[in-house]
Amino acid sequence: MEVAAAASFCGVRALTCMKHVGLNVASDAFMTYMYVGCKGGHVIVTADDPSCHSSQNEQDNRYYALFGSAPMFEPSTPREAKEMTVKAFELSEKLKLPFILRTTTRVSHVRGPVEIKECRKSRGKGFFEKDPMLVTIPETARKCHPLLLKKMEEALKLSEKSEFNRIVGEGNGEIGIVASGVSVAHVFEAVDVLNIEADVLKLGFTNPLPRNMCERFLKKHKTVIVVEELEPLVENQLKEIAFDEGIDVEVYGKTSGHFSRLYEYTPDIVIEQFAEILNLENPLPNTKPSSISLPSRPPVLCPGCPHRATYYAVKKAAPKDVIYPTDIGCYTLGKAPPLEVADVLLCMGSNAGVACGFSKATDQKIISFMGDSTFFHAALPAIVDAVHHNHDCVITVLDNRTTAMTGHQPHPGNAFDGMGNPAKALLVEDVVKGLGVEHVEVVDPKNLEETTKAFKRALEFKGPSVVVSKSPCILLELRDKRKRGEAVDIYQIDQDACKRCNICISRFGCPAFYFAEDGSVHINEEICNGCGVCVQVCPFNAIKKEKEVML
Repeated sequence: MEVAAAASFCGVRALTCMKHVGLNVASDAFMTYMYVGCKGGHVIVTADDPSCHSSQNEQDNRYYALFGSAPMFEPSTPREAKEMTVKAFELSEKLKLPFILRTTTRVSHVRGPVEIKECRKSRGKGFFEKDPMLVTIPETARKCHPLLLKKMEEALKLSEKSEFNRIVGEGNGEIGIVASGVSVAHVFEAVDVLNIEADVLKLGFTNPLPRNMCERFLKKHKTVIVVEELEPLVENQLKEIAFDEGIDVEVYGKTSGHFSRLYEYTPDIVIEQFAEILNLENPLPNTKPSSISLPSRPPVLCPGCPHRATYYAVKKAAPKDVIYPTDIGCYTLGKAPPLEVADVLLCMGSNAGVACGFSKATDQKIISFMGDSTFFHAALPAIVDAVHHNHDCVITVLDNRTTAMTGHQPHPGNAFDGMGNPAKALLVEDVVKGLGVEHVEVVDPKNLEETTKAFKRALEFKGPSVVVSKSPCILLELRDKRKRGEAVDIYQIDQDACKRCNICISRFGCPAFYFAEDGSVHINEEICNGCGVCVQVCPFNAIKKEKEVML
């Protein structure tokens, strides 16, 4: 947020994108940024995640637009997402305000036709002109706030005449439907399936809400149904307008108990609630979940993932009552059996701070986990705190040389930047030593014996210690081997030596292992990635290299 703000202050256009919880982190800068405003257009793309598909909560970031007094668009299709981005830059420069583009998981993952016009050429470098209003001391802040409110009054005028706010359909005046975001598509499908004569107020410029437009819509209809995922943000504002203007209209939505504040909507949900509100027969069959028994397929760490080896070594080294604060990344999957090395997860970078708190509140040992990307992104202040206050905890950095979970994006530990250009690579161990951590060990997790010993030494140390478990993501390692034309070792189980102790499955948990019908354990050669750690796990030396396979 701050980087893009600086670009905007120079008159250069900027776009900041993040998921919903990312705006929590950026909110400190965001709230004051709205006070001072921008020069070059600045669009803030934030993607909410109804149903928590890959997130720790399903907060509704539209409230940030209200909270910070930021104009906001909500696209309902890929075409709108593109068109709104273009328009958001224009209006951002017109209003001198950052502009929020709020999308959701479903809108972000859907496909649709998009018209691509001639791209706007970059203006190149900008120039920063000094402005005392950018220094938000209390005196300046008091001047900025009324200016912000005036800008939002101008934004309201733009919202009233925006092409993204429009009424679709020619109803009979009885029924009106208000929708925003992906719910617009569900509404049109429900109207078609139930053959409803209704006007649909499709809202795309949702902050400020077009008050006059909404007032006219409410006055025209006896029944208004509001469809929006998560919180009743639009619904509450419509009811406020109806109350203030004395409009006699029934408003149905979340506060009436028909639509849930939980999870994302589907066409079936909208159809069912429309039928109930309007006393119509639902033509869709009752599609309750089938009772067919299906095998469980929980997400797992990849075969050959170095995190599994680290966790296995930790479990061998640690006492039973150890506390495991964890963090955001592939390694969060360590929560599942048989590893079970995740006890607390709050947000990205929280593991080290949580470990500090536990070290003061209990005598139990603490081993926290984070990835190398998370380390650089959000954990350094907590490590400083651990050093300064001598918190007795073990902080583990799972250094797989990438940001694996979200697509192998680079981070400051890599020798190249996000554009592929050469960059200075920072070593995790050098950084923590520079922060004053006295006990630092770097291990290769594929060497279980040495890794286990390292964690035992870290647990014995009084004060903060850091173990850097360094091994590349197995997917990158396989890619590099493929490029170099190297073979991968494939392992199999010697059935004569195997005692069926099942440690490879019940404790190590590599998904390449499976039980045959006769109860014997085998390795699926199709998914074995040849890490060889399982050879060290087996107490009977029953796992042996069988062959080499070219990728």
